[in-house]
Amino acid sequence: MKLSIVMPVYNEAQTILEILKRVKATGVADEIVVVDDGSQDGTADALADLNDPQVRLVAHRRNQGKGAAVRTGIQAAQGELILIQDADLEYDPRDIPALLKPMEEGIADVVYGSRFMGGPRRPTMFWHMVANKLLTLITNILYNNILTDMETGYKLFRREALAGITIRSNSFNFEPEITAKLLKRRARIYEVPISFNPRDYSEGKKIKLKDAFEALWALLKYRFVD
Repeated sequence: MKLSIVMPVYNEAQTILEILKRVKATGVADEIVVVDDGSQDGTADALADLNDPQVRLVAHRRNQGKGAAVRTGIQAAQGELILIQDADLEYDPRDIPALLKPMEEGIADVVYGSRFMGGPRRPTMFWHMVANKLLTLITNILYNNILTDMETGYKLFRREALAGITIRSNSFNFEPEITAKLLKRRARIYEVPISFNPRDYSEGKKIKLKDAFEALWALLKYRFVD
């Protein structure tokens, strides 16, 4: 099965070339769709110098948010499998083969890379961990499931699992929206442990406390509508 890696990017000039190098080094990607979401820090200049047939560039003229960038990337992707890969080096592409394994074995429609299943991780950002675990607990209560990491940025989909799903979120609440809609469809979601190297705000982390409240609202809303 052809694997498309969708990479939403916003102001990641310091990491974009390195993450592309790491993804390519895995040897598993058939194409990498990079969506520059209106970056203003030199990211576009770094990408402009690429001459790589494996990398496809798509640009938003203005910043629209992660959800909007992911939506654009999924529409542009050509593979039967679609993996979301953040551009900030928090997620290690060396974990991608582990994500692919349940797909190859035919036991999953969607695979989540869980940061809370015992994989190696940098011990920092305590309150972010608390927020993530609370949102995952609420997900499990509302949708009768036992996920360990709803908010993970590593999500791998069979294309047919996304068919008919309209992604409305433009921001970080893409994660709860897509999870809610997949769970309501009874998609076969499989979790595997991944490593995690979270950066802090001084290193460019973008998600804020308000995003946790938006995620909570999305979980509640999509439980009953859409």
